[in-house]
Amino acid sequence: MHLKRFDDALPYEAPNHFGCHGLRLQGFEEGGPTNQWIGFSQFLPGGGAGPDSTPFEKVYIVLEGEMTLIVDGIETVLGRFDSCTIAPDEERVIENRSNHVCKMLVVIPYPPK
Repeated sequence: MHLKRFDDALPYEAPNHFGCHGLRLQGFEEGGPTNQWIGFSQFLPGGGAGPDSTPFEKVYIVLEGEMTLIVDGIETVLGRFDSCTIAPDEERVIENRSNHVCKMLVVIPYPPK
């Protein structure tokens, strides 16, 4: 078992994100997961990311607040405990249009070596 306390999570900068504070909960460390890493993102009101895509899929899970997801011009609002999978190379925009902080888990495979 690999245990990591929330107080020990280190911040990271996510490319093309704004109004966001990210913490790496698991991954990129000795004894941690071998095929994916887990981020905890806190988006301020007006914060978001994109437009962009990655060559691998990712999963978003909203823990608190709401996040507007825009894919192919279609807007979807994710609320508490909603989740979605973004396919490889699928371009997306995410925006926190509320006046509350949005807290999300992000599950992403490691980049190819």
